[in-house]
Amino acid sequence: MKQRIFIALLFFSLVLHAQEEIEPTIKKIYQTALLDGQSYPWLAHLSNQIGGRLSGSLNAQRAVEWGKEELDALGLDRVWLQPVMVPKWIRGTFEYANIETSPGNTINVPVCALGGSIATPLAGIRAEVVEVQDFEELKTLGEEKVKGKIVFYNRPMQADLVNTFSAYSGCVDQRYSGAEEAARLGAVGVIVRSMNLRLDDYPHTGSMSYGDLPLRQRIPAAAISTNGAELLSSMLALNPALKFYLKQNCKNLPDVQSYNVIGEIKGTTSPDEIMVVGGHLDSWDLGDGSHDDGAGVVQSMEVLRLFKKINYRPKRTLRVVLYMNEENGQRGAAKYTDVAKRNNEQHVFALESDAGGFTPRGFSIDTTPEKLKTIQGWAPYFEPYLVHLFVKGGSGADVAPLKTNDNVLAGLRPDSQRYFDYHHAANDTFDAINKRELELGAATMAAMVYLIDYFKL
Repeated sequence: MKQRIFIALLFFSLVLHAQEEIEPTIKKIYQTALLDGQSYPWLAHLSNQIGGRLSGSLNAQRAVEWGKEELDALGLDRVWLQPVMVPKWIRGTFEYANIETSPGNTINVPVCALGGSIATPLAGIRAEVVEVQDFEELKTLGEEKVKGKIVFYNRPMQADLVNTFSAYSGCVDQRYSGAEEAARLGAVGVIVRSMNLRLDDYPHTGSMSYGDLPLRQRIPAAAISTNGAELLSSMLALNPALKFYLKQNCKNLPDVQSYNVIGEIKGTTSPDEIMVVGGHLDSWDLGDGSHDDGAGVVQSMEVLRLFKKINYRPKRTLRVVLYMNEENGQRGAAKYTDVAKRNNEQHVFALESDAGGFTPRGFSIDTTPEKLKTIQGWAPYFEPYLVHLFVKGGSGADVAPLKTNDNVLAGLRPDSQRYFDYHHAANDTFDAINKRELELGAATMAAMVYLIDYFKL
């Protein structure tokens, strides 16, 4: 009986000691991020001095050089560049489109080419329009009603889904595969409603694919702003015979070499166990990629800087990876994972930030039920910072390939309600970033990494 009491008291003492150590450390992480943070000035330079960073572009290379220079300046144990071949697509001169109600009567509408699309002929294309909601409706129309026309995909994001990423997932297929499906039925072009929950004049680009279509069958694909989509749809209801004009001169070029940027702090007791934080360094070219994914890049860098600033040396090796080519190929993630497997590296934890720089709400976590339950038990440590979401879910496109049977992958989950107002559009710029929200996100990531390391989960 005395032995049981002693063991219970010992356990209680250890728990109390852990709380006395953990809570002040997490508080120090948040204080340092909010009072002496570096994420906001880092992002100011990346966004304003470098700008949009399409894979294979000069700006992408400048971002690589900047990332390595800043990580070197932190005094990490190791910083290096990991070569990776990436696709090179260029937009060329900006696109032009109009709706023609009758010869000589036109209304301009905002459009942008989808990433990977081919150009129109030099004179552009002008054709009648067929509006559809999905691929099933397209197939029902058949070649007879589609051939020679421009297919207009007008399925909006589902507004009653509070999780806006679920709404995005529910309609992004029309952007990615819409041109392939329409081309098989003889369409001459594709216009896709922008993936955006609000009505505005910003067209949103994004990746698309022709599947296995031969080059001669490929057709131009562009996004139209949500206001433009509403206008086109209403005008088609009045005049199904109206015509749409599109001109774009984008181009796909041969692959070029780029790099993942990697830095690490070597673990003190378990250096072979690796924890990763990361975001993607590339972006689309319409804006400067501040939310997607400049925010994730600087927040991930800030995790390592915060640890050094508060003099916390992790037990496990902590690595930051600034991935290249998430937007139109995910070549950086594939290369990092391939090298890690060839080197038999053990990645016990990976955390990605790629959902914007908004107020952090928590994490979606991909792991075993037992480890998920343990992490959910850490929620009280985050309650003072209004972080409450610890749910089972996906992590992120770049860290997902690191999945094993028993490791932990996670994605930072900021408030998502405004994210798709900016995603892949010209208004994804530094002025859309809130300094405090960005810093809170970085601190929340650092706190999670600290707890993973402290408890050796």
